[in-house]
Amino acid sequence: MLFPHITFLHPWILVLLVLIPALVAWYVWRSNRRHPSLRFSMTHVLEQQPPTLKVRLRHSLFGLRMLALAFIIIAMARPQSSISRQDVSIEGIDIVIALDISSSMLAEDFQPNRLEAAKSIASDFVNERPNDRIGLVAFSGEAFTQCPLTTDKNILIELFRQLKSGMIEDGTAIGDGLTTAVNRLRESDAISKVIILLTDGENNRGNIDPLTAGEIAKKMGVRVYTIGVGTRGMAPYPFKTPLGTQYQNVEVKIDEKLLQDIAQMTGGQYFRATNNSTLRDIYSQIDKLEKSRIDVTEFHNRIDEFRPLVIVALLLLSLEMILALTVLRHQP
Repeated sequence: MLFPHITFLHPWILVLLVLIPALVAWYVWRSNRRHPSLRFSMTHVLEQQPPTLKVRLRHSLFGLRMLALAFIIIAMARPQSSISRQDVSIEGIDIVIALDISSSMLAEDFQPNRLEAAKSIASDFVNERPNDRIGLVAFSGEAFTQCPLTTDKNILIELFRQLKSGMIEDGTAIGDGLTTAVNRLRESDAISKVIILLTDGENNRGNIDPLTAGEIAKKMGVRVYTIGVGTRGMAPYPFKTPLGTQYQNVEVKIDEKLLQDIAQMTGGQYFRATNNSTLRDIYSQIDKLEKSRIDVTEFHNRIDEFRPLVIVALLLLSLEMILALTVLRHQP
């Protein structure tokens, strides 16, 4: 549908319209001074005489000139009609973040550790998407919904902060985490449905095979972006001992093949994050990818509309000239 709107290229020129009331006031003042006066002993004879056409139209020349001036000033301001069309109305994207909160996420190859870095960077991602509904699923040995799909970003970020390792049984149930996230999108009618699954390990718990969960996501039209979190090689991990916290280097084991397969079958992508900076870059890439998924056709055009105003002004001036040379011509 087309929606025309009038704007002005040089709106400041419209200020000149204040000249018109000033000229009208000057015309009235001058007319009162120039009219001659005669003294009559009786005026009833004159009152019985009907006013002539010339008398009736005596101010029309000035009126036509002022109207023409108004149209010329408006034309000089360059009125333009703005026409726009949008073929697709944008709806928000529904996104569920499935976050691994297993004990291995406490490794400190990220600052201050993997879990806190993942929570902080995901919260920044949430703030950058004000028009989307976003939910949060947490998993380790089992999975649960920390926050259903919502547009209330303040509540969602607070629920991110409350996530801690040890809230549920330990382990890495990738299939359960993915299935729970897919279930949150089951009734979604958004144009784009997305899951961001972040883990630092290998599937070793749960009731649902991760590839089976991936097939379910595929059938429901859910795109899954998978992120493997952890440095390459060894990572420092804190162990609680009677003497306090002791650190040991632990081998980083991420089932990248599994995460790649899930992403590929659902039309998403797999990413590997080795530190805070690369994880932030990954979320930035996902942000750009999902914004480009929705194509919106927009058309904008501006058309100059001053020509009709100039034509009207010329017609008014022509009419003034004709009247001045005919009906309202001054006799020598």
